[in-house]
Amino acid sequence: MTYPMDQPTGDPPPPPAVPDGSGDGEPAAPPRRPAPGFDQKGHVRRTRVSGVWIGLIGTALFLILLIIFVAQNSRQVPLHFFGWHGQFSLALAILLSAVIGVLLVAIPGSVRILQLRRALRKNVPSGKTS
Repeated sequence: MTYPMDQPTGDPPPPPAVPDGSGDGEPAAPPRRPAPGFDQKGHVRRTRVSGVWIGLIGTALFLILLIIFVAQNSRQVPLHFFGWHGQFSLALAILLSAVIGVLLVAIPGSVRILQLRRALRKNVPSGKTS
């Protein structure tokens, strides 16, 4: 019994040839261009406006959920933080904690992305980026 890892490694086999009509004496048909507004598969092409529209719908749904969250958690709770203490809305305390958590992740991540972009620009000859 042989296993795939027992086979010699090398280049993968080429894909099977697709008949182009040249074997039967007829010239191959030129590739069809999609109609305007459609991609190669016949699907409607996505645009920036459609992306913004989907983003607005998602944002609206998120804001509805946020309003429900604030309405259901609007009671005052005592908070203590580094010597500061007082009454604060539970919903705002949780939301503020979530925003601070996102910033703790986003700021170092953004700095790392900028470092990688700077290194790429420095190490790739000009004119080679596309």
